[in-house]
Amino acid sequence: MDKFKTLKNEEDAFGQMIWTYYNGREVFEIVERDDGYIDVGSKYGPKMYFSEYEDWSLVEKKAIEYVRERVLDVGCGAGRHSLYLQKKGLDVLGIDNSPLAIKVCKLRGLKKAKTMSIEEVDFKPNSFDTIIMMGNNFGLFGSFKKARKLLRRFHKMTSENALIIADTRDPYKTDNPDHLEYHRLNKEKGRMGGQVRIRIRFGKHVGRWFDYLMVSKKEMEEILEGTGWKIKEFIDSEDAEYIAIMEKLV
Repeated sequence: MDKFKTLKNEEDAFGQMIWTYYNGREVFEIVERDDGYIDVGSKYGPKMYFSEYEDWSLVEKKAIEYVRERVLDVGCGAGRHSLYLQKKGLDVLGIDNSPLAIKVCKLRGLKKAKTMSIEEVDFKPNSFDTIIMMGNNFGLFGSFKKARKLLRRFHKMTSENALIIADTRDPYKTDNPDHLEYHRLNKEKGRMGGQVRIRIRFGKHVGRWFDYLMVSKKEMEEILEGTGWKIKEFIDSEDAEYIAIMEKLV
């Protein structure tokens, strides 16, 4: 089976969580790493995926000011960024590989929402002016090689002065021995230190394994080299999170 096909209902653990929360139940997101490490998702819980602008972090508020005109929201989740930008009058398409997340986006009023994985993104030239990858969604690039491939594709389908706005975390800003050991083992395997293989669990639903990439600023600049993008600005938080504003080279 094509690993990029739409998630089946029983595989859509993230979507099931979003759908359940949307319907009024308190839920938790469980993230399982391939070394057996188990963690609860965001410290704010699923509520974060539905948060309004006033509840966003300062870095998100700063980054969203850069967004302009036609927007592609990669990994839109429940649509919080897309809906905010739509209310501002921007032309926004939200995409997510979770059919239930897209259903929730539409029910919440997002006019343009489509079930699509990042690997399937391939629009005609000059389709978008801004691509946003908020909520740590730089991670969806998955690996060094795939990130470079997709960045080149993004270059072809965006306008001349396009921006990519991508949220990530520096994985090395940790003192957790389990994370440090994982970084070491990754590098021994020829992977990036912050390339984690994870899946989402919710109730009886178990998602597919997928690679999720977190990088330092230096690593991000190395990934961008030769892809047609460069760093315009880094927006720093008080912890390991930061947002990169990337501008297109022509």
